[in-house]
Amino acid sequence: MINGIKRQAGMREWVGLAVLALPALLVSIDLSVMILALPHIGADLGADSAQQLWIIDIYGFMLAGFLITMGTLGDRIGRRRLLLIGGTAFMIASVWAAFSTSAGMLIAARALLGIAGATVSPSTLALIGNMFGNPKQRSLAIGIWMTCSMGGMALGPVVGGMVLDQFRWGSVFLLGVPVMLLLLLAGPALLPEYRHPQAGRLDMMSVALSLGTILPVIYGLKEMAKYGLQTVPVLLILAGLVLGAAFVSRQRKLASPLLDLRLFASPGFGAALGGMFGITLTGATMLFVAQYLQLVQGMSPLQTGLLTLPGVMASMLGMFFSPLIARRIRPARLIGAGLLISAAGCFMLTQTGVESGLAVLVLGYVCFNLGSAPLPSLSSDLVVGSAPPEKAGSAAALLQTSGEFAFALGIAILGSVGTGVYRNQVASAIPAGLPASAVQAARDNLAGATAVSQGLSGQVGETLLAGARAAFTSGLHAVAGASGVIMLAVVVLAITRLRHLRPIGEHQANTVDPRS
Repeated sequence: MINGIKRQAGMREWVGLAVLALPALLVSIDLSVMILALPHIGADLGADSAQQLWIIDIYGFMLAGFLITMGTLGDRIGRRRLLLIGGTAFMIASVWAAFSTSAGMLIAARALLGIAGATVSPSTLALIGNMFGNPKQRSLAIGIWMTCSMGGMALGPVVGGMVLDQFRWGSVFLLGVPVMLLLLLAGPALLPEYRHPQAGRLDMMSVALSLGTILPVIYGLKEMAKYGLQTVPVLLILAGLVLGAAFVSRQRKLASPLLDLRLFASPGFGAALGGMFGITLTGATMLFVAQYLQLVQGMSPLQTGLLTLPGVMASMLGMFFSPLIARRIRPARLIGAGLLISAAGCFMLTQTGVESGLAVLVLGYVCFNLGSAPLPSLSSDLVVGSAPPEKAGSAAALLQTSGEFAFALGIAILGSVGTGVYRNQVASAIPAGLPASAVQAARDNLAGATAVSQGLSGQVGETLLAGARAAFTSGLHAVAGASGVIMLAVVVLAITRLRHLRPIGEHQANTVDPRS
């Protein structure tokens, strides 16, 4: 820093950003390719339905559970050091998963992948904060990093489909090996090291309490989303909340807590975190759109991917350009205007029909993604920038963890709303005289109703299928409408709590020494 002006990043920092963006791309690809690989895995390893669910879910559970611990650990032992350790573990676990010979072995490998993946996002965001001290450059760097993360979601099905078409299912895990090898080779030369100089010891009781809070709640919410309101998931959530209260109480007493609750004293930090939590709740809309295209419109996974690709591309463009636009207008105005567009997109989705409105759906999905892009791009910068340098990893981890909670909660709540609408409406379309198992299958979801209709006579089956498709479309309308209302609520939060923020870099520009 010279005369109060933060140093501009040079070529080394931008090349280092490329090295950091690749693991983010990889982690997001890993989340999406598994869905394509699962049928091949089930057939080859003989995994039953429960094991297949764990193969998918264990990665997300471990990722969510260890984010806070890894974020704080990076602040203590060194962010680059932790990232390189995590990259090594990710590479080893990828090879282990690729050559798994049983479902249990693959589940264990996926668990290790999740723990290693938890080192990537918080360490990366914190390192970006260290590398790019200039606010304009930092916000652009985070926007690029998030664009790559979104790009992985778009590339995952395409890359996974191409690989699975030519090679064994294990090959999808080997995609991560060269990426992590590049990180291990280039990281020491390109990435700076940073750790809290006065960091205390890692409190293992806090680690245990954080895991005891996050894992039961996430698992309970996922079970409620799949099977509805049942005793065991509710008890797990309650147990997690009790342990969460104990975790918060312990953090208030520790001199060197795992999670510094004083971060919430910054109004920008709390608003960014709350806003991200709000828009992540609407993730169920994306799942309902994908199911609508496949089950109502009868499209293949490839056709579905192509129709949702414009929305993903809109999100990537929005995340890239938002930091640049925010240099000229206040972030609150940009975020608020974007979320109004996103809310409009949600309400457009409510105009789709069973046999019409496909163009409206694509346009609405584009608006939904484009309008919601400024908030995650700018809030990530706000969270990292508002935290003290020694707490940046912990702050980034908290942002990621709240997103995992919000997505699971959104699927549980909005998914239940959509499912409830479907079950209420499909009941009148189910013909009398069906076996109880067939009635239950038709009421559970549209896929079940489709399977049941194929075993019925022509007109009866067509009536059931038409009624089930109409019921699911109504469920989509309910989910999209609720998401639009959530977006409007976040607009109010952003405008009221972030209105004090100036355009990015404006304050620094006004403090430049004219003699420099």
